[in-house]
Amino acid sequence: MHFSTAHILGLYQQAAHRIHSGERVTHLAHAWQCGRLAEKSGASLKLQLASWLHDIGHLWAQQSALTTDPAVKGHAALGSRLLEPLFGLGVSEPVRLHVLAKRYLVTTRDSYVRKLSPQSLRSLTHQGGVLNEGECSDFERQAFFAEAIQLRIWDDLGQKDGWFEISIQDALDQLDGLMQSVAAQCVT
Repeated sequence: MHFSTAHILGLYQQAAHRIHSGERVTHLAHAWQCGRLAEKSGASLKLQLASWLHDIGHLWAQQSALTTDPAVKGHAALGSRLLEPLFGLGVSEPVRLHVLAKRYLVTTRDSYVRKLSPQSLRSLTHQGGVLNEGECSDFERQAFFAEAIQLRIWDDLGQKDGWFEISIQDALDQLDGLMQSVAAQCVT
C-alpha cells in the first residue's frame, strides 16, 4: 500500500464539508480542533499530528478496499497502519490506541461517560464497550498509554460547532506544515 502526505491532504480536502460521524462538525473542523487543542496544551509535534489525523482511517476506508484486509479491524488500526511508515510510532500508536483509550476512560472514570456525545456513546458498543481488569492493565502498559488518553480527551472536546477560525485552505496548509515538520524529525 502506498500512502503519502498528498493522500492525507486530498482526503481532508474532500471531507472539508462532510459531517464527521454524526456529530455537529465536519471531518476537517474536527481534525483541526483536535490539533489546536493539542497545540494549545503544549503537546509534542508528533502528538499534535496524531490528534489531527486520529480519524484518517475513516476517510481512507470510504475510498479504499483496504478495510477488507482481516489484519485491519476498525478505523484506529487502519489509521495507524497508514501513518506509521510516514511518521513513526509517535504518531501511529496514539492513533491506534485512541478507541481503546475511550473504552478505558469509560471503565475507569465514572464521570467520563456523561461527557460523551450521543454518537460516541452509540459507537462505544460497536467498539467493544467497557474493558475488564486485565484489559485495563494491558492498556496501561502500552508505551503510548498517556498520549492515547490525552488524544482521546481532545477527540471528545473537538466537536464544537462553529469553532473553525480559519479557511479550509489555511487549515490544510497548517496540516501540511505539521506533517512536513514531523516527517523531518523522523528522518533525522
